Amino acid sequence: MRLLVSALTGLLLSLTLLAPADAARPIEDYASYQQPGKCHPKPYAGTVYLGRWIARHYGGGYVGTARPCAKKQRRATSEHQTGQAIDWSNDVARRGDRVQVKQLFRDLFGPDARGNADARARRMGIMYVIWNDQMYPAWNEFRPEPYLSSSCTSTKKCSKTLRHRNHVHISLTRAGAKGRTSWYDGRL
Repeated sequence: MRLLVSALTGLLLSLTLLAPADAARPIEDYASYQQPGKCHPKPYAGTVYLGRWIARHYGGGYVGTARPCAKKQRRATSEHQTGQAIDWSNDVARRGDRVQVKQLFRDLFGPDARGNADARARRMGIMYVIWNDQMYPAWNEFRPEPYLSSSCTSTKKCSKTLRHRNHVHISLTRAGAKGRTSWYDGRL
């Protein structure tokens, strides 16, 4: 019996040491919307790391990050212009791409071992996700809602890109983009 208790204690200790870094800190609340601020066309470290992590773990195509602001444009109109957003290339028309996105969503919006809903997305500092005419906003607990770009009058008159049917858009909070949320602990 003593041998069994010793073995179990050793196993639990090793599991604790191997636990993900994000499990050590309390989970973040759901993010509220943070309006884009000053133009910062270079992506932040957390944004770059997240884009690479997604491509490495889920496949898919190009992961784009920052976009420059127009000359004399002081305030950004998109998180891409503030270094806080990524676009992950996946086409809704391809079955394999849909499977990859579904797996990412399952992992982002699933509960953690403690039962915290949307745990990984909250720990990453995700503010919202857009894919296939749907927006998943943190301030609404990532429940999907219909999305139509402000550049479109209807989905019929809107491109695949503006409808987010050929890529997944992920916008991060400022803390997430800078790698200052619990998911990034020990990663940057």
